[in-house]
Formats: sequence, C-alpha cells, structure tokens
Amino acid sequence: MTFTTNNINSCHRKRNKSLGVPELIAIALGGMVGGGIFTILGISVSMVGVFTPLVIILGGVIASLAAYSYVKLGVYYKDEGATYSFYKKTFPNSHFAASLIGWWVIFGYISTLALYAYTFASYAISSFPFADNVWARKLVAGAVILTFTLINIWSVKGMGKIEDIMVYTKLVILAIISFVLINNSQTTIPVLLQNNNDTSILSILIVASITFVAYEGFQLVINAVNEMENPEKNIPKTIYSALFLAMLIYLVISIGAILAIPFDAIIQNKEYAIASGAGKILGHWGTNLVILGALLATSSAISGTVFGASRQMAVIANDGYFPALLARRINHIPVFAILSMSILAFLLVLAGSLEVILEFGSVTFLLVSLLMAFANYHIRDLTNSSTFITILSFIGLLFGAALILYYEFNNQPQQMLFIVGLYALLTTGSWLYSRSKDIQIDN
Repeated sequence: MTFTTNNINSCHRKRNKSLGVPELIAIALGGMVGGGIFTILGISVSMVGVFTPLVIILGGVIASLAAYSYVKLGVYYKDEGATYSFYKKTFPNSHFAASLIGWWVIFGYISTLALYAYTFASYAISSFPFADNVWARKLVAGAVILTFTLINIWSVKGMGKIEDIMVYTKLVILAIISFVLINNSQTTIPVLLQNNNDTSILSILIVASITFVAYEGFQLVINAVNEMENPEKNIPKTIYSALFLAMLIYLVISIGAILAIPFDAIIQNKEYAIASGAGKILGHWGTNLVILGALLATSSAISGTVFGASRQMAVIANDGYFPALLARRINHIPVFAILSMSILAFLLVLAGSLEVILEFGSVTFLLVSLLMAFANYHIRDLTNSSTFITILSFIGLLFGAALILYYEFNNQPQQMLFIVGLYALLTTGSWLYSRSKDIQIDN
C-alpha cells in the first residue's frame, strides 16, 4: 500500500515540473485510503460498537506519533528510499539493523497486500450464495493478486494509467457512500451509547492499535522527495494534512455506517459489513455502489503495493539482504521480486484469517515505526527533534504493539503463536543474511 501512487507517478511525471502540495497530499491519500475502512469497520464494531469513530481518531493520533520521526528523518536525509534507507544510514556499521528493517518492512507490505486481497474477495463475492465460504474468498483473493502481478510484469505505463483511474474514482465513491449513509440514519449516537456503555478504555485502545494499518502509507510523500518543491516545508505539511484528511474520511464513513446499519448486520458480515448493511437500507443500487467503492479501493492498494514494494525488495536484495535473484530486472521490471511478493501474500491469505492478517500488519508497521522513532532519537540533535515528542512517540508505538500482543495472548493464543512465529522467522532470516554480508566484507 505504501507505494500506491508515488512510484507510479515518478515513472510518468519525472520529466514534468516539481510536485506541489496538492499533488503530494493526493499521493499520500492514495496510499492511505486504500480499503482500510472496508477492512477495519466490521472488526471494530464487533469489538467496541459505537466507539468505532473514537477508535479511528485514536488510530490517527498513533499514526501522527509515527509520522513525527518519518518527517524529521525525511527532511534530514531527503532520501526517497525512506524507511530502509533512513535506518541503514543512521546505523551504517550494523548490517543486522539494515537487514532487519528491510525484512520487516517488506513483509509488512506483503501483509497489507494479503489484507487488501482478502477484503477485495470478501466484497467481490458478497452478493453470491457462497459469500461466507472461506475457501471461495481465499481463491478469489489469489486471483486478484495474480491479476495485478501480471499487470505489473506486463507494463509499468499501463499499470500507472489503471492506478490513476482507480485512485481518483475511489475517492469520489467514498464521498458518495458517506453522504448516503449519513442521510439514511436509523438512530443517533446518544441512543447507541445507552445500549453500549460497558466498553472498557482498554478495549478501545486495543482496537485503535489494531486499526493502525489503515493509516499506513503516509510516508509516500518522502518517496517523492526528489520531485517536490521545498522538502523542508512540504514534507511535514503534506504528511500531517494527509493524515488529517484520511482520519476525516474514515470518521465520516464510520459514523454513517453505525447510524445507518444495525450492529448485528455489521458484526454478522464483518468481512463485507458496509455492503451488507447498505443493501438492507438502500437496496440493490446501494450495495453495488459500496461494492464498487471497495473493489476500487482495494484494487488500487493491491496494485500500488505490488509495484512499489517489489522495487524496494529488489533494492534490498541488491544490497545483499535478500536472495540475489530478487534483484534481477527484466526490461527494468523486478519480475522475480514481484512474483515472490505475490506468492508470499497468497500463502499468508491461505494460512490466516482476516483478523490475523490485520493484526500482523498493524504490529509490523507499529514495530517499523518504533524503529524509526529509535533512529530519530539516536540522531535527534541532527534532525532538530524534540526529545520529549520523540520519546513520547517511541512509548506510544511500543504501547500500541504491546496492546495487540496482549489481546492476542488473552483471546487468540493460537493467532499470537502464528504472529510470533512469523517474527521469529523474519528475524532469523535477516540475521542470517546480515551474517553473510559480514563474512563477505571480512573476506
């Protein structure tokens, strides 16, 4: 998701004038608003009910804490490599640090690819009798991953045109969905609060942490640093503006959904909650509109993630932290990286449920953002960062990751073992490749 429009636009905008603030905000929004609300709404309502809008606000606050270090490091380094490059440059003598951040970032992207493919499939088959068939959903998810894999291998230019159409169309449809839902409210917030007053603060904080992945993508702006005017001012301005607008979009849709759709309908069909509820209230056309919005949003996110993250994977492989084959390009396209990402994403879809994929993605990007905060703290004098805000960001992100693992330990211990097992594999793989790099240098 993180590369949804930036790298695409860099392919066919590079010869144009520098990107201004409006374009940069659109790039970041294209990355963040990639189906997140369709993914998190059902899960959030099932856990905290009427407090879902509050969860979305708190998720935005956590994302803002993560953004602080990205902004400071982005202004200081001005490197389009963003996360991986920042950490590698901050700790140049640690190959393990570079390898670890590379592995975590790439597999974070793989988890978001799996997440949006799963959501695409849930909405795509929501009108069919087999809508609740898990394996049908997973096969459709695999089919959409395959489709955008082939498109990315086939043509960068063609994929860029498709992506532009999807990004701008989905924002229009999301605005229409928000208006229609709010205009068809069936209840009020005070009434819902009376019927949902037993939710704990801890539950709200846990769900806010779980839904953090919906804000993943704001660092798109940093990837465009070589094409923007005045990075010192525009990086912070566009990232914080895009975060605010994404939070506003999610907030309005969530309020409309909980006011217009009965909670039972949202919880029962949480994988495609908005489509199910809209159909009961607005009829067939309302369902089709929501499904179209969800398919465009998730398709945009899938396409952009395959495009951008595969190129990041090729760069990391070229540095020696992934198999060398993944760095090979055919006609400037990292075909083997694209295929590897897509295969791994499909395997994750097959192995996990929507919840475990969502939680793994959120934990991963919380941990990656935590490492960014640590890097920023390490050179806080050079980045002119506030020690208090940097430490607050570090603590907030650590707390968010810990809350998700706490929830898993108490409610889904098998899922927690699955997530911890994945991290053990990733950390071991990154360590082995860093050791190989050390041996090469010693020799």
